[in-house]
Amino acid sequence: MLWIATIPLACILAGSWVYCVLTVIAARRYLRVKPEPLREAEPVSVLKPLHGLDEGLEENLRSFFEQDYPKFELLFAAREAFDPALALVERLRLEYPGVAVRTFAVGEPPYANAKVWSLQVMMQEAAHDLLVMSDSDIRAARGTLGVIAAEFQDASLGVATCPYRAAPGSSFWSTLEAIGMNTEFWGGALAARLVEGGVKFAVGPTIAARRRVIEEIGGWERLSEYLAEDFVMGQFAAERGHGVILSSCIVEHRIGSQPMRANFAHRLRWSRSTRRSRPAGYAGQVFTNPLPVALALAVVMPAWWPAAAMTLIPRAWAAAAVSSGVLNDPLCRRRWYLVPIQDLLSFAFWVAGFFGRTIVWRGRRYRLEADGRFHRLKDRDA
Repeated sequence: MLWIATIPLACILAGSWVYCVLTVIAARRYLRVKPEPLREAEPVSVLKPLHGLDEGLEENLRSFFEQDYPKFELLFAAREAFDPALALVERLRLEYPGVAVRTFAVGEPPYANAKVWSLQVMMQEAAHDLLVMSDSDIRAARGTLGVIAAEFQDASLGVATCPYRAAPGSSFWSTLEAIGMNTEFWGGALAARLVEGGVKFAVGPTIAARRRVIEEIGGWERLSEYLAEDFVMGQFAAERGHGVILSSCIVEHRIGSQPMRANFAHRLRWSRSTRRSRPAGYAGQVFTNPLPVALALAVVMPAWWPAAAMTLIPRAWAAAAVSSGVLNDPLCRRRWYLVPIQDLLSFAFWVAGFFGRTIVWRGRRYRLEADGRFHRLKDRDA
């Protein structure tokens, strides 16, 4: 009877080894692509939704004020005018008088996705066609806008995702999450780019897009119906024939220090959302976590433990190719021994993502629909 479980597990493990090799190839293919030199500096509008004082917010925002690019404006939006993040922006404006800055208090959002409402207001007021939408927890290198503008010299390009290097706060759980992002998550994105012959999705928290492309795919009103508005933005743009890429520009995602309960709720929300945004790809994630599969195989059939142990080699190879080779991540180089723990935890969240359709986001409860749309639950429905 053990063979009933052993054969499927062995097949999944073999597929996981193949996936690890594909991840290494995908990372190398990504690194080969470089944008053409910038010929003319197209003006850029940077849109930044804000919500309170995130950990490290001042340095995150300062990195955009200090962009080494001649033509850009910064737009910031928060729900209330008295949001302390807007006060911080005003202080930075005084330090950098040469940077064009505008701030907005957008009020109560008419959409379940409040971020989309802020982006819609800012896009209406933006002066330029090339938009860079970046979350408040992003820290960018000085040349970020230059790289993005160089890539958008390709007239066919509509949407670009900036891969990010996750940097945790002081909590153990945020460290595990960052390791997962810098190995498994971006490994999956790069592998999808390789297997699908290009990118047909976008991933926040930093996306660049043409204003006209956003308008063509239905605008923010359409995107507001989805929890993963970033993913479907790229999907809809690709369906309309626009180019969608993973940018050559790597940014830093400062994920903060969430305690265990908040971190687990966040990761469960992400899993449930991903399952609905890309159901086939989500099912295929069974191959992206070879260590839990190898452990299960060794438990079911102890004689197979050498094969299970050998799984550490392709997993380490793939993790290094992404975290060090692509993202230049110091965290995984220092804390490599946490990768197996993170893989086990990630596998648990992957399984949990198949169950349940409600999420909690900023203290409010929402229900996810099968196609990725979502709506807020009233108290009596929750």
